[in-house]
Amino acid sequence: MEFFLSHHIAFSLLAGFLLDCVFGDPHCFPHPVRFMGTAISFLEKKLNKSSDSARIQRFKGFFLVFLLVFSSFLFSLIILLLCKLVHPVLFLAIESIMCYQCLAAKSLYKESIKVHKELKKFDLIKARKAVSMIVGRDTDILDENGVTKAAVETIAENTADGVVAPIFFMSLFGATGGMVYKAINTMDSMIAYKNNRYLNFGFFAAKLDDFANFIPARISAFLMILSSLILSIFPSTHRFNPKNALKIFLRDRYKHASPNSAQCESVAAGALGLQLAGDTVYEGKIEKKEFIGDKLREIEPKDILRTNILMYTTTLLSIAISVFIRFYIVL
Repeated sequence: MEFFLSHHIAFSLLAGFLLDCVFGDPHCFPHPVRFMGTAISFLEKKLNKSSDSARIQRFKGFFLVFLLVFSSFLFSLIILLLCKLVHPVLFLAIESIMCYQCLAAKSLYKESIKVHKELKKFDLIKARKAVSMIVGRDTDILDENGVTKAAVETIAENTADGVVAPIFFMSLFGATGGMVYKAINTMDSMIAYKNNRYLNFGFFAAKLDDFANFIPARISAFLMILSSLILSIFPSTHRFNPKNALKIFLRDRYKHASPNSAQCESVAAGALGLQLAGDTVYEGKIEKKEFIGDKLREIEPKDILRTNILMYTTTLLSIAISVFIRFYIVL
């Protein structure tokens, strides 16, 4: 048992990944992100007042960020310490479950495949509805290519946010690090919008998310390029072009308002020979965006499957490298 405890992060990471592969994110199972979301929503309604000055709104937003990050850290740490006092096996089991709950690979795959299935049936209305579950843009105006592109972009971007970044923080700090990262990422997805309501209140949430994802996003992009190289070897996945993936990454990785969001998106665009991004509609307003990648061919529903293959290969590499480092290098 001492051997397992001395390498508990490696074992918990691997077990968490396997649990995610099998179970994904069943709605009937309590998930910490849902509790985080409820807490954020409650605090935002109590703290965010339009009558406050910009400075007061930023201060209150900072307070929410501090409160959620600290409580996520403290709560997960206390649970793990109590489990360790009860029994080492319980500690390993709970840490594995926490690691599993920090990963979103299976969930991302399942939700995006719903989009692909509706597109295969030529049911654009249901495809728009399915993609609206995973993107923030207006989907009721999208054609088939627009729906497909939205799904591909989301899979590519969330390879970093939903998979590699949690693995990165868990490999450094265990499940507690993963929970803190999920708190940061959840706040970014809920209150970090650049509109009148959240521009100041969500300022620190947005900046903290940019900071937390800076290194993981670049690691994700590197692993995705490596994944496209591996996948290009197999005849069945000949659509992947690692040389073009590197080219577009170097050229287009900063073509986004966020310093991190285009890192993986540019790799996916290059690897698949697609042109992604461009102007997008949010809440009826057009948001001007640069294109990412070159239009070497038309996008097609199969690109959703290809991007998922790229995401899962990147995930496997990330898990393998993290477990190897924790098991053989980090004492």
